[in-house]
Amino acid sequence: MFKLEGIYAPIPTPFINDEIAYDKLAENMKFWLGSKLAGIVVMGSNGEFVVLSPEEKRQLISKVCELAKGKKPVIAGTGCEYTKETIELTKYAAEAGAVAALVLSPNYYKRAMNDEIIKSFYLEVADASPIPIVLYNMPGNSGINLSAKLVAELAKHPNIIGVKDSGGNIVQIAEIIKNTPEEFAVFAGSASFLFPSLVLGATGGTLALANVLPNECAEVYELVKAGKYTEAKDLQLRLLDINNAVTARWGIGGLKAALEMQGLFGGEPRKPLKSLGAEDRKLLADILAKAKSN
Repeated sequence: MFKLEGIYAPIPTPFINDEIAYDKLAENMKFWLGSKLAGIVVMGSNGEFVVLSPEEKRQLISKVCELAKGKKPVIAGTGCEYTKETIELTKYAAEAGAVAALVLSPNYYKRAMNDEIIKSFYLEVADASPIPIVLYNMPGNSGINLSAKLVAELAKHPNIIGVKDSGGNIVQIAEIIKNTPEEFAVFAGSASFLFPSLVLGATGGTLALANVLPNECAEVYELVKAGKYTEAKDLQLRLLDINNAVTARWGIGGLKAALEMQGLFGGEPRKPLKSLGAEDRKLLADILAKAKSN
């Protein structure tokens, strides 16, 4: 079975005139595929999957798998509000060449989404999926937290191989690592807490910052694996400000602007999200320069 480890980039979706720019995607993919990244995530939160049509989702998964084939594994985000739709998209991703599916829980009907319903959703998807399932805990966007207890219960399913936890609660991450089987992969969902997660036993991370500074993010992982904790800690601290800039502070617009500063294609987010203004771009450029200069 596919083993989840290393640093993955949840790639942004490039748009020109509100259409997916597949030529720009191909150019960006060359950079990521030539980096130290372990793999690619298509249709994560940074991929703006919630504003893609069903047909666009399928086309995007197919194209990314086609571009990455034989070079790095691709994980596809397939979580939908409707269980059947999630299963169908997961099966499509498997046929397209994805090695695993990253599945966000349904979250619109929040008050109904208790542990019992969420558990049944994941078990039904895992039973039907031809590829392994990775749980996706993203309370900042979904408003729902997958508790350590629930993750530990779901980890017993043979086709649920790991969790990407973007909540930032290091105690919860530690509890998940403690209470799940050794082969169950725990991924940090942000570069802001990558180092402590790895030290506790996480096997890698899926990080927005890995789109912009893939090698630096991968080096944190490599240094921890090598037992060079002081060097890993220093690099972690150096990445804090730029990570905050492309996540909490400026979000998708900031991430796409940072890609442009690295010579990649960023472009505009889909509305209602907006691109960074000139003043914020200057601030971002200074933060990125400091992260790269040390």
